[in-house]
Amino acid sequence: MTGTVLMDRYRLEELIGEGGMASVYRALDLRTGHRVAVKFLRQEFHKNPEFLDRFRREATAASRMSHHNIVNLLDIGDDPKAPYLVFEFVDGKTLKEIITDHGRLPQATAVQIAIRILSALRHAHEAGIIHRDIKPQNILVDRQGYIKVSDFGIARMVGANTMQDADGKPSIMGSVHYFSPEQARGETATVSSDLYSVGVVLYEMLTGTVPFEGETPVAIAIQHVQVAAKPIRELNPAVSQALENVVAKAMEKDPKQRYVSAMFMAQALHAALLAEKEPTQDTPVFPVQQRQQGKRRGSFHSRLREKILILLLSLAIIVGIGVGGIVIYRDIVNATRAPLLIAETEETAIRMAERAGLSPRIERISSNEPVGMVITQSHDLGFAMQRGDTILLTVSSGPIRKPVTQVTGILQASAQKKLERIGLRMMVTSTVMDPSPMGTVLEQYPEAGTEMDAGAIVQVVVSGGEVTVPLLTGLRQQDAVAMLAKAGLPTGGLSTVEMSDPAQQGRVASQYPQAGELVMTGTSVDLVLYVLPEASPTPTAGGS
Repeated sequence: MTGTVLMDRYRLEELIGEGGMASVYRALDLRTGHRVAVKFLRQEFHKNPEFLDRFRREATAASRMSHHNIVNLLDIGDDPKAPYLVFEFVDGKTLKEIITDHGRLPQATAVQIAIRILSALRHAHEAGIIHRDIKPQNILVDRQGYIKVSDFGIARMVGANTMQDADGKPSIMGSVHYFSPEQARGETATVSSDLYSVGVVLYEMLTGTVPFEGETPVAIAIQHVQVAAKPIRELNPAVSQALENVVAKAMEKDPKQRYVSAMFMAQALHAALLAEKEPTQDTPVFPVQQRQQGKRRGSFHSRLREKILILLLSLAIIVGIGVGGIVIYRDIVNATRAPLLIAETEETAIRMAERAGLSPRIERISSNEPVGMVITQSHDLGFAMQRGDTILLTVSSGPIRKPVTQVTGILQASAQKKLERIGLRMMVTSTVMDPSPMGTVLEQYPEAGTEMDAGAIVQVVVSGGEVTVPLLTGLRQQDAVAMLAKAGLPTGGLSTVEMSDPAQQGRVASQYPQAGELVMTGTSVDLVLYVLPEASPTPTAGGS
């Protein structure tokens, strides 16, 4: 499939991943020049209703979320014979690959990664989505260190039915090393189930190994239900007791004994990390050199050397003061650390950020937290920053649900503004040929009047316009190109055919699409032009 162009926009470049359900290609977005990831449902599942449903559910789940720690959905393929989704491309490694390469991770690093996973899950949970398959293979770490949660392929909407297997029995979804005891028993996964899986991932980051191993998936699942994991500090004594306690609570067998939300678990991790940071003070010790007492006679040369030495020492001190000033400015005067702004009001958080020398930037999402409360921040408490750096604050806009407005029949740009005014976003899922003016919204989903959370996506189908291909044969090339431009059709490929009549030189011999065909505005028209045959070279004297 490499080289294929999808929707006249996405050119497939390389197969970068293949799983049991889907294949993933890296692709180039020809409109923006950005790399994207295109996820195809494998060919053998195209006629399988269960897998088609899982694929559609991933699209639905992804379209309801937009978060800096989630791999965001960009587009949905319009080919019913080969379903695919277009996601942002994350250039990096999976957390599993990092653990395999480095073994156990430093305590602070593991905690920071876990907090970002919890930030993503908090957003998903508030959108009514449970991931159900949190594992290091689904956590991506890009080259700049940003954490992205991926693969909502088996995500479940709160209130939706549990997936069933071929026999109509409830199916146990998730990866056996990381799923919760209730998932192992075949029960419905909840918010608490995702937090258990985060606990297992954190356990693996801190120890370099999963808590339970076995010869079969069933053997591992039974341990999740019945066996207590070996304490982390027995495997890695460098881990603090406070952090071990957080992981143990997240991995409680009884869901009621775990943290009640991703936010509470993130706060507990913050507290555990702070508990281990004791202020230290390095006191520099400067040895005092005793000068020998007594008279010492010196010659002229020795006195000259002493003056030169004093001069050089003076210069060294001056240079040292200058360099020291730069270092002090860089490391002390211009350095700052991120304050804890979560759970503060927007106004208070802005004041605290500015007091720390940072530039706060606000984004708003719907949540169950009070309106105006900061629910996530881009840099965690204590993170080393420079004054003037931007810190992104996510502020709750409250649990607002909006009725979708009618946007069919109006132009795409107007529809987008109309939806944005009520806190909704728009995504074009396909462009089709239609006599309506190009860009007119033809269909929308959900329909007008349906209530949606603020920030949710309304999917639309827009008109690509409809134009009749003009007759171009017999016209000179420049006239044909001008006529195509007037019709809103670009010139496509050019090829030639020989013709002995000089009067036909440079004229259009044939065209594709043919004259009179109805095509979508913007469709390229290929031209074949007449050219004179090349003259045979004249033999030179003495030639054969």
